[in-house]
Amino acid sequence: MPADAPDTAARAPRSTWARRAAALEDSVHRIRERRGRKRGLVPVVVPYAGYGGPGWIRVLARVLLVKPGLDLHRPAKALRGWRSFTSIAIGGAEVTVRAGGQQVTVYADRGGVIDVDVRVELEPGLRTIELQVEDSPPVEAPIHVVSPDARVGLVSDIDDTVMVTALPRPFLAAWNTFVLDEHARQPVPGMAVLYERIVREHPSCPVVYLSTGAWNVAPTLDRFLSRHLYPEGTLLLTDWGPTHDRLFRSGRDHKAASLERLAREFPTIRWILVGDDGQHDEELYRDFADAHPENVEAVAIRQLSTGEAVLAGGRRHVDDPEATASDAPWVWAPDGAGLALELGARGVLDESDTPRLD
Repeated sequence: MPADAPDTAARAPRSTWARRAAALEDSVHRIRERRGRKRGLVPVVVPYAGYGGPGWIRVLARVLLVKPGLDLHRPAKALRGWRSFTSIAIGGAEVTVRAGGQQVTVYADRGGVIDVDVRVELEPGLRTIELQVEDSPPVEAPIHVVSPDARVGLVSDIDDTVMVTALPRPFLAAWNTFVLDEHARQPVPGMAVLYERIVREHPSCPVVYLSTGAWNVAPTLDRFLSRHLYPEGTLLLTDWGPTHDRLFRSGRDHKAASLERLAREFPTIRWILVGDDGQHDEELYRDFADAHPENVEAVAIRQLSTGEAVLAGGRRHVDDPEATASDAPWVWAPDGAGLALELGARGVLDESDTPRLD
């Protein structure tokens, strides 16, 4: 028997259960959608900030059934807290995208999420497109079109990197689900200032916030980032629930796949990768730097406090993270000010613009 036969046999039952769970979830969604429409609920597109490059854009949104009277021009602000999780997603919804004088029809996935590439030529900078489902009024979605001259970009984790929830990891998902008030979250000191410096020194710098959180929390995260003056950018989140080959989606795989995609889409950009030492960020960034050394400008890791590390389940350091094919520097510090000093000392930021703490 081949050596991998036991693993293959073990995966088969899990795949079967995953398909059954996914089929059950789809059935529940269809029943909820039928009942919702009978109650008079109406479809709406909740737009998220997308990004793009020369000749293409990535459109991100979610299609839901909501009560009539919702401010359809600002659905993301109206769907606060637990309502974003109890709203009914419309799987397979047909959505019209209007951008750059073109009109394209796209389709939502099983969870109502739209994540599609559209071939259209838009000028670099912050642009706006229109999204419309069925007969609902169109809504506007921002698109960050990256300049072909951009050479440095920023990718940032969210939990414990830009915000602190001070909760044990096992309860973090429940917190994100039921306590979705951006006022209840604390920003990591100095991180917004650090990110603004990066964007200021690299005016064409694309900004991507990469998290294992569900798309349902996107409006709350967007409000948090705006409230605490983080640079505008694109949120790359994931969807919860089973897929056809696994019962639970892998947040780590989502992050790794997102980084790989960014490397393909922007082969000339070198990314400043920011994360923390309480999850798998060091391992993810090390693997990415090894596979794509030409796409890494620097890696900055926020060191959790002792209390935060206990709640996070400990620190997860990798052995000799700088031993990769990339010559990009790695720096560690407990906050944004410390990371700015370290990045300045390593030549990633303009050291003359870095205030000395002594």
